[in-house]
Amino acid sequence: MRGLRAIAGWLFAALPLLGCASDAVVDPAHPHHSADGFHNRYPHAAKGSFWEWKLEQWRNGLPKTPEGGWHFEVVRPDVAFLASNRTVDTLTWLGHASFLLQQGGLNILIDPHLTERASPLAFAGPRRVVPPALDFADLPRIDVVLLSHNHYDHMDAPTLERLARQPGGPPQYLVGLGLKSWFDARGITTASELDWWDRRIVNGTTLTFVPVQHWSKRTLWDANQTLWGGWVVESPRFRFLHAGDTGYSRDFADIRARFDTIDLTALPIGGYAPRWFMRVNHTDPDEAVRIHRDLAARYSVGMHWGTFADLTDEPLDEPPKRLAEALQREGIAPGKFFVMRHGETRVLDRARTDTLEIRVPTRQAAR
Repeated sequence: MRGLRAIAGWLFAALPLLGCASDAVVDPAHPHHSADGFHNRYPHAAKGSFWEWKLEQWRNGLPKTPEGGWHFEVVRPDVAFLASNRTVDTLTWLGHASFLLQQGGLNILIDPHLTERASPLAFAGPRRVVPPALDFADLPRIDVVLLSHNHYDHMDAPTLERLARQPGGPPQYLVGLGLKSWFDARGITTASELDWWDRRIVNGTTLTFVPVQHWSKRTLWDANQTLWGGWVVESPRFRFLHAGDTGYSRDFADIRARFDTIDLTALPIGGYAPRWFMRVNHTDPDEAVRIHRDLAARYSVGMHWGTFADLTDEPLDEPPKRLAEALQREGIAPGKFFVMRHGETRVLDRARTDTLEIRVPTRQAAR
């Protein structure tokens, strides 16, 4: 069975899929643009061999699943409150890198993924071990969708297409350069492309696409033809950063220089093993803590863990444990860099300019 699963996973990773050709405009004035695609801003080691990693997995029987499977606590969001709320800033973790952010009166979905697999195939590829915390029927009407990049665990076609059919019309989709054509091909006309440091203002909330160290690929022939990044969401009372998928780089010091204080940042703490292969493009918990310090963030929340099996080699429940150890070594209070349960909502309560409280609302029931 493991051999069949490994073969299916390898085929999923290598399958030549259609539908994500890029027509991004290359601007030679930007050093991260070139004729052969986009590039990270700072030098880094070359990526390791994907096939060497897959061979290592096969030899070592990785990733390992405990007897009885994985079990994570899931809480039921207060759907009625989220549906009616336009005044209180909140953050709800839907799993992996997906969040519902209610900020500045907007309902914003970031990297939404509400289906069974992080894969182009219905029968193979990384599968959920935890159901989505909100189903489509439970979502409030979404105003804006932010996408960090085009990998299947962040840009899920069925989810994005279903959101475009929501009552009242599709949301605005803000994406990196080269991705608008993907939406156009599906009849979704509300997508806009941004380069790094570009911004859009929606109902008084500023959304800025910021550089992080990663890559993009959706087919065998489109490596780095579309742009990846993170998102800074600024409203009059709060500034939030979603780092997308990223390795450790000086980009976060640059983000701090541009934006000064980040109130809350969502940072990836999972997807890091084996380090020889993942280090360039995926932070581990220790590096996430370094980024928290580089940003001088008031608070951070861990993401990109505990949702999909077989994405990387570390046990799915390991990232929060390693994060706790890293925070202790660095003398950072656990409440300053926390993890959420699937479906958990935090209220982003800013009573005054100099105070910030991130708290759990009272109406959260365990499933």
